[in-house]
Amino acid sequence: MARDFYAVLGVAKTATGEEIQRAYRTLARRSHPDVNKEPGAEDRFKEITEAYRVLSDPSLRREYDARASVPSGGGFRGGPAAGGGPGGGFQDFADFEDLFGFGPVRGADAEATITITLEDSYRGGHRTVTLPDGTRLGVTIPRGIAEGQRLRLAGQGAGGLGGGPRGDLHLVVRFAPDPRYTVDGRDLTVRLPVAPWEAALGAKVPLRTPAGEVLLDVPRGSSSGRRLRLRGQGLPGARPGDLYAEVRVMVPPDPTPQERRLFEELARASAYDPRSAS
Repeated sequence: MARDFYAVLGVAKTATGEEIQRAYRTLARRSHPDVNKEPGAEDRFKEITEAYRVLSDPSLRREYDARASVPSGGGFRGGPAAGGGPGGGFQDFADFEDLFGFGPVRGADAEATITITLEDSYRGGHRTVTLPDGTRLGVTIPRGIAEGQRLRLAGQGAGGLGGGPRGDLHLVVRFAPDPRYTVDGRDLTVRLPVAPWEAALGAKVPLRTPAGEVLLDVPRGSSSGRRLRLRGQGLPGARPGDLYAEVRVMVPPDPTPQERRLFEELARASAYDPRSAS
């Protein structure tokens, strides 16, 4: 990384969108080539504007931070540099009137996290979220939204300057821990407890899925850890995920006298050694 954009604007790496915007406006006023005639002012203004362009955009900022964390990650390639538009002027990112308060400036975008349940994603629906300023908003949860995806709330970001519009708020989706399911993208994994005789002989076992109960065929000779795939039964979407039922062979915690006798009889009759078979 040739430049540290945070250092260019004089802000911390944890700076909010509003702090980045304030720092940019202060520095840009000092370095704008229509005001500052010192040598190098134009280059300084371009650098400030480029830093603001990247750090004020959540997606570009994430890409920049990711590349900055890799020692040999190469240069940042987040689009054209400031002032690189037609004519080589500064109108793409900083109008002279905007800098001095004569024109509206759009507010910076903001980012927050929203935690939903797996059921919220599977069914879709509505949630109420509380913003940092205390505002409560209703949010529509699209059916099949995956962890890490974003919901955009237009006009709910930082306030604009000089009468400019507010920025947008981007809500990053996180799943609350689920007691039954493990989530991997759109795929779900659930434990399937089976009795020793069901695992050895094969059986049809009921399994509760997000879509309802199904009767699952457990092949004979199934050991713990075997994964049975239910295609398309994971999170819905244009390409639905799969549901994996992971076999867990369970034994009676307190065998009855009859169960104990039968297990002892099986032990005497069977030559199977699970340790030699592994």
